[in-house]
Amino acid sequence: MKSILYNDKKIFFAESGKGKTIVLLHGFTETSKIWDSFRDQLSESFRVIVIDLAGHGKSESLEPVHSMELQADVVYEVLKQRKVKKCLMIGHSMGGYVTLAFASKYPEMLKGLCLFHSHPFPDSPEDRKNRNRTIKVVEQDKFGFVARFIPSLFPEGSRRKFGKEIKMLVKRAKEIPKEGIIAALEGMKIRRNQSALLKSISVPVLFILGLKDPKAPLDLLWKMVSLPQRSECLILRNVGHMGYIEALEETLRMIKGFARKAFKK
Repeated sequence: MKSILYNDKKIFFAESGKGKTIVLLHGFTETSKIWDSFRDQLSESFRVIVIDLAGHGKSESLEPVHSMELQADVVYEVLKQRKVKKCLMIGHSMGGYVTLAFASKYPEMLKGLCLFHSHPFPDSPEDRKNRNRTIKVVEQDKFGFVARFIPSLFPEGSRRKFGKEIKMLVKRAKEIPKEGIIAALEGMKIRRNQSALLKSISVPVLFILGLKDPKAPLDLLWKMVSLPQRSECLILRNVGHMGYIEALEETLRMIKGFARKAFKK
């Protein structure tokens, strides 16, 4: 991986392939490694950039609170230094929140975006209380939190099937510093409602949803799909929050097709 300096802190990224640029952003307690299979295949036709968001993977923490806007600025700095003028941005979970913040701040750089098990809505008061409780848990027992949290993102019936992948995700997440996990929780807790942005955005939007996603408010997700002027939606019936693992070929095929159309505009 390569790195840039952002406020004197190292931010790591990797890139491969040539052509139009696709940027892949991981979610909470994840790293850019989640995209290895996607990067290998997408780089056959596109230039692909994956980034370890601040406080995750190899990238250093920047502040006690990593707001989605701060993370978007980090992504922008990576792309600016790599001389990227236009891109398609795909964000999984928290990476989707960062993608929306990027779309709000740097709309001229986007040819399209994908919310991959993500949504534009802010935390509810109850969600914020849960974030605070989670922060206390992480402060006391980060390893225990990670070991419980990551398997919960998969439907119960799928956990044995993806046991190897879950172990790898847990292993990588345990290497993330406590302050990085807490800064992300603090940032998600205060994120903005981006519904108006989705309604006004001019570029195409792809939604990938799992009907068994424990982290998705499905009643609100149906509402969000109708917000953009141009949108596509892939609904995965037996998938939870981790479609890039649970439905690798299906989601990859959808993203390839969406990217080809987005870059033709």
